[in-house]
Amino acid sequence: MESGRRDGPDGSSLRPVSSLLSHFENMNKAPEESSPSTPTSPAPFRQRTPSPKPPPVPDTRPTRPKSIVFQEGSKLKPQRPSAREQGLAPRPSQASNPPPLSPRPIRPPAVLIEPPHSPGNRNVTSYPTPSTRGLNPDPTKTPVTPTTPATRPSKLSSRPTTPNHETRRPSPRPAGSQPPSPPPPRRSVELRREREARASVLPPPINRADKPSARLSTIGDNVETKQAQPKAETRGPFSSSPTTALENEESPPALPTRPLRPATHAPSIVRANTLPPNSFDPPPSHPTVPGKRRDLEINPPSKPPSAPAASSDGPALPARPPTTAASAPRAVSTSTVKPPLRPARNGYPATDHPSIDTSAATQQPKRISSNPTAQLVPPPPRTHTRSMTVDRTPERTSAEPRESSRKISAVENPNNNEGSTGSSQPTTAYPDTSRINRRPPFTKHGAPEIYTKYDTRKLDVCGEYVCTSGHLTRVWNMYDGELLTSFAHGEGIKATSVAFKPGVNVDEEGLRIWIGNNNGEVMEADVATQSIVGSKTSIHGRYEVIKILRHFNEMWTLDEGGTLHVWGPDSEGVPNLNNSPHQTYRLAKGHTFSMIVGEQLWYATGKEIRVYAPTLDGSSQVQVLMRPLYSEGAGEVTSGAVLKSQPGKIFFGHADGKVSIYSQKDYACLGVLNVSTYKINSLAGVGNYIWAAYNSGKISVYDVRSSPWTVKKEWQAHSDTPALKLLTDSASFYRLGRQQVLSLGADNVVRAWDGLLEDDFLTDEMKSIDTQYCVFEDIKVQAMTWNAGASTPSSLRYDEADAAFIQNLLRSSDSPDILVFGFQELVDLEDKTATAKRLFKSKKKDATDQERMSHQYRDWRDFLVRSLDDYMPADHLYHLLHTATLVGLFTCIFVKSTLRDRIRNLSSADVKRGMGGLHGNKGAIVVRFMVDDTSLCFINCHLAAGQSQANSRHNDIAAILDSSILPVEPDPVVRIDSYIGGGDGSMILDHELCLLNGDLNYRIDTMSRDTVVYAVKAGNLPKLLERDQLLVARRRNPAFRLRAFDEMPIQFAPTYKYDVGTDNYDTSDKKRAPAWCDRLLYRGSGRIQQLDYRRHEVRVSDHRPVTGRFKFTVKRISPQKRSLAWAHCQQKFEDLKVKEANEEMLFYLMNVIGYDLTISKGLVKDRLMNRRP
Repeated sequence: MESGRRDGPDGSSLRPVSSLLSHFENMNKAPEESSPSTPTSPAPFRQRTPSPKPPPVPDTRPTRPKSIVFQEGSKLKPQRPSAREQGLAPRPSQASNPPPLSPRPIRPPAVLIEPPHSPGNRNVTSYPTPSTRGLNPDPTKTPVTPTTPATRPSKLSSRPTTPNHETRRPSPRPAGSQPPSPPPPRRSVELRREREARASVLPPPINRADKPSARLSTIGDNVETKQAQPKAETRGPFSSSPTTALENEESPPALPTRPLRPATHAPSIVRANTLPPNSFDPPPSHPTVPGKRRDLEINPPSKPPSAPAASSDGPALPARPPTTAASAPRAVSTSTVKPPLRPARNGYPATDHPSIDTSAATQQPKRISSNPTAQLVPPPPRTHTRSMTVDRTPERTSAEPRESSRKISAVENPNNNEGSTGSSQPTTAYPDTSRINRRPPFTKHGAPEIYTKYDTRKLDVCGEYVCTSGHLTRVWNMYDGELLTSFAHGEGIKATSVAFKPGVNVDEEGLRIWIGNNNGEVMEADVATQSIVGSKTSIHGRYEVIKILRHFNEMWTLDEGGTLHVWGPDSEGVPNLNNSPHQTYRLAKGHTFSMIVGEQLWYATGKEIRVYAPTLDGSSQVQVLMRPLYSEGAGEVTSGAVLKSQPGKIFFGHADGKVSIYSQKDYACLGVLNVSTYKINSLAGVGNYIWAAYNSGKISVYDVRSSPWTVKKEWQAHSDTPALKLLTDSASFYRLGRQQVLSLGADNVVRAWDGLLEDDFLTDEMKSIDTQYCVFEDIKVQAMTWNAGASTPSSLRYDEADAAFIQNLLRSSDSPDILVFGFQELVDLEDKTATAKRLFKSKKKDATDQERMSHQYRDWRDFLVRSLDDYMPADHLYHLLHTATLVGLFTCIFVKSTLRDRIRNLSSADVKRGMGGLHGNKGAIVVRFMVDDTSLCFINCHLAAGQSQANSRHNDIAAILDSSILPVEPDPVVRIDSYIGGGDGSMILDHELCLLNGDLNYRIDTMSRDTVVYAVKAGNLPKLLERDQLLVARRRNPAFRLRAFDEMPIQFAPTYKYDVGTDNYDTSDKKRAPAWCDRLLYRGSGRIQQLDYRRHEVRVSDHRPVTGRFKFTVKRISPQKRSLAWAHCQQKFEDLKVKEANEEMLFYLMNVIGYDLTISKGLVKDRLMNRRP
């Protein structure tokens, strides 16, 4: 009614009641009283006689438009029998300026009778456009030339041209053939051909004068009916929900198999439902649009469409560009430009061809279809498909190739066409941590780290440029860490995704970036000019753009609502935000991770993984599998990676520290590995290694070539904050001459790491050929561990067997070169008074070892010295090398006199673990020294007690092994030769040979005391060892630090807990279950051999002592030979670097840029020649 009021001269919407009353009284007057003027349209309209002017308002009647009079009258009276046949005629005052409605008789092709509806407000002065004319074609008259449109401007001229506007209306199909289905917008020429073909079979018009509801229910309702229903206005493309159309419309019926359409021009230039040039961008398509657009493709036009004939009721549509070579983008020749431009890829629209080769789509590698019945013909397209594809190009492949592809895939792999059922169980073979390296692989060139100085969560890299994004987007130079560009996004806006845009050629890579923000906007920024050169506001609605992926010269933008836009190259060969996306796909919601593998998008939502195959031309189904993949027992998918050395395998990281492996060929789950107890935030594939970033801030490098995996490196990359992102720079070799891996932490620091791990390679190579420059020698070591229970040497004299313990031990030791005695609880830890004195009593800073040592330790030290003098052979003289104490812990080390002069760098330290690290009743004593050029470390431990305190014991041993408590070795050559794992000698695991003893307090789980006692008496030790907490942790806990140590198989009874002075296990009120608390473990990379492992029957304590004999292999280095070996290793690394550089540059040029093999080899050769000095 608003437009109708605007037509009146006074523009008033208020009229007196008498005017309406007089109008109603004169509505039935004869039509002869109407004005004699004739309309300009060749078809006469029905005329109405205006009522005489009422006296109270003489100036109102002549100015009122006819449309208002008709509309008011139609609300109360049904139409006359001739109204449907004759139409409406304009008033005489409007003859010179007709409304934009086409004044021709309207004959619907069919009628569908529905229940009567209350007639709505009819506004005949609405302005139909070419899209509305397509709803109700005239079978009797087709205008050939455009008529002069109305001079009055259209109020909503762009609204009806929205592509989704037509899809809400019923289709003008005969009711007897198939249910109504709304058609897509059509051109006038197409409608004329269709009307002429159906003119002879249309039924005659039916008189509905006495049935006003019939005008609301005809198929193909005219513009009056459409605008008379206020409900239709609420169902526009911007106001309707995806479920509205599905509730109010019927799905189209089964369609016959469609033939192949002739190839058309490139979809980047002309797409189906293309808007006029001056129109605004189309909104996101409704979910029902894909199915409705397919209806148009069932009967394609037999010739290229020409310019439509416009009527007098609206502006003419522009002519559709013909399918010629001139309408397609042309690629720049690669023969005259160096480096060459990116060539077109197979199966995608070429920039130098006018049409799409549909055969390329059918020749793509066959995928496992989502159709579970491969032998049947594929079903017709549905309006709400599983893939939710919004196709914007008219090109489609026929149903026959899809059927053939499905059959072949089903035959090749009939058991995997519905996805993995998650039958793979997590493997118990945890990664081997025995050769772990903790040295951070800092890069030797460029800036090792960049402090972004703001909250950074997104990262991308391209050679010397690294882009960080959040509330600010900044680009940095990796050569010197200089800030190049900075963009502020404004209050409340932050970048949620970032990616470098493809360049026209390889040398123009990294010059521009695409940025997606939390408002659904995608922007393009130029790094050099520090400006925004393009943007698409609300291209993703109001959904946050969570991912921007690069696929050759395409960019894929993904939002949190599951909408994926595929941006193909323009005429210059690069994506352009000034154009609309070539394809739009609707994916599953709940995205947690996604990555492109080959031509497929592996898309994770929680624990499930879906596989999609988006294409630029929309020629194939986007969803590859009917059902998602999942790994049983694994948590939410958080990351993923692929390795060139492991083709066909895809690795996914999970929130619970597991890694699942899938086959790219048949989508089967190949295995699930438990690699950590921390959340995996990111994975990266580098050469033969998988890099993993953890929530603990550590980064681990796994060698996947062995089974189980080997932990090659692990270091604290970001202290006390999670490592959020790992990114392998595939362009670094081509642009920088090195391989770099970047990590982003929650500390807002970007760090660059050496992807080749040069230091590790050189160290490992030197260790592998150490026989060329080292001389080796075996030495004998005897170790004892005993929880003495506050006993003294004099306590051994009360029993003859106890008194002979030390004597028998030394005489059976075969005169070892090193004797290690480790005691626990030499003082009464349950004596609260003594404990308080030890905790609060101040100690002399300048006191000697003799003064600091209490009499209990001195008594045992003196007793051991006398025993060695008395019971060892006279020709074997022993020296006391070192003693150390810590609240009950006592370590005493003796060495032969022949070995004493070969020992250097002696030092010791302790780690307190009692009372949160404040008290030494629990903890460890660490003693280390060098024998020739080999580092030795001895650890005496006493861990947390209690049957249920296994985790506390795990934490104790982790804190002991991770503590940097020893002096750092300053000489880098000595670090390489005498220490392992990239260490500097400050930590226990830095040493080549380690021996750990002590009361570790690990118990036997899930068994009662009596059951354990019966099993011990029956000699069923394997049953008990299966439940030993230490051995269980080695099998099930990948983070258990003692997994790096070895232990000789136990063949003796549990050593704890006895009644003192007897051979009976605990019979006190507590009745503790027996356990193997006293243990000996070692770590030597194959250079420690344990000869025996046994217990001794000493009854003065509730523990039995345990001893073991070992053979340590130590080395002596020849400096001259070592120099030659070092030069050889360096040359070997350079050869490896050249090989890796060739492979990485070829991979980058072929799989990232898109060049073929010949061009890529030429570019690699030129690049290597330019780098030579």
